[in-house]
Amino acid sequence: MRGTFRAAVEARDLAAIARTLDPDIELHSPVVVRPYRGRDAVVRLLRVLMEIFEDFHYIDELVSIAPSAPDGPPPGHALIFRARAGGTRVQGVDLLRFGDDGLVTELTVMVRPLPAAMTLARLVGRRLERPAASAR
Repeated sequence: MRGTFRAAVEARDLAAIARTLDPDIELHSPVVVRPYRGRDAVVRLLRVLMEIFEDFHYIDELVSIAPSAPDGPPPGHALIFRARAGGTRVQGVDLLRFGDDGLVTELTVMVRPLPAAMTLARLVGRRLERPAASAR
């Protein structure tokens, strides 16, 4: 299932992405303090990001082989990407954690440089303020 998330994102298939997400997923955004919780909220945000990102593509993948501590989170998985948002180049990382069933339970998105993060925050904020996307 771990490779399925990447394939779904690369195919820009929102329904396929949704199928890779745990119902209780948490998404930690680079521009919002509180995490997005639950599959519906995360899919709503991912839909907006798919509209905003241009030329999105993963350029590398890092997989943790170290077992996690008994009380710690499961091993992580990182997908490094490049894209453009509002004409600004963006570099980023999707940090993923998976449950025992292979579904994504946690997604942390980090982007750089700071001007790109600010552009992304502005663009996402505008789209989420629209009536159809305002509830999260």
